[in-house]
Amino acid sequence: MLSTRARPLLTAALAALALLCTPALAQKKRAEPAPVSGVVTRIVDGDTLWVAPAGQPPFAVRLRDIDAPEICQPHGPEARAALEEYALGQAVTIRIVARDTHGRAVARVATAERDLGVRMVEEGHAWSVRTKFDRGPLVKQERQARALGRGLHTTAGHVYPWDFRRRNGPCSTAGPAAAATAATPTAAAAR
Repeated sequence: MLSTRARPLLTAALAALALLCTPALAQKKRAEPAPVSGVVTRIVDGDTLWVAPAGQPPFAVRLRDIDAPEICQPHGPEARAALEEYALGQAVTIRIVARDTHGRAVARVATAERDLGVRMVEEGHAWSVRTKFDRGPLVKQERQARALGRGLHTTAGHVYPWDFRRRNGPCSTAGPAAAATAATPTAAAAR
């Protein structure tokens, strides 16, 4: 037990420590960049589009939290067509969260109606992006699309885009043989 003389000293030391730590603990969260408004001018594939803010040149945006089939793999053209239907020529608001290795802005993109990434997964045109330890932020929407047999979940055997890229490389070098390989069932498709 502490003596009655040591208690005030300990209390003062703890208070001083708390004051020293407060700036570190109270650091502001990194300020989110302001949303950017623009019009979707081009759709590259099921998870990449171009947005032109008013009076500025268009730039490439990768939809956050999703991975759509590569354009040269089964359901790739359908995913691109779905994103075109949902977004091409539409006014959107984007919230940029990062840049990817290709220099594209990674962002949440929403029309007046809804978030495009969430919609692509809910309609079965993309998967929730996975990490080593979890199935991604949109796994609930993906499971629902699978249960309802929407989009790419209408047939079995679809290969996740990251597996397709690992086996075949990018679409520009994949060729028809790679697309045929992508149509074969895998253990990943059974998940």
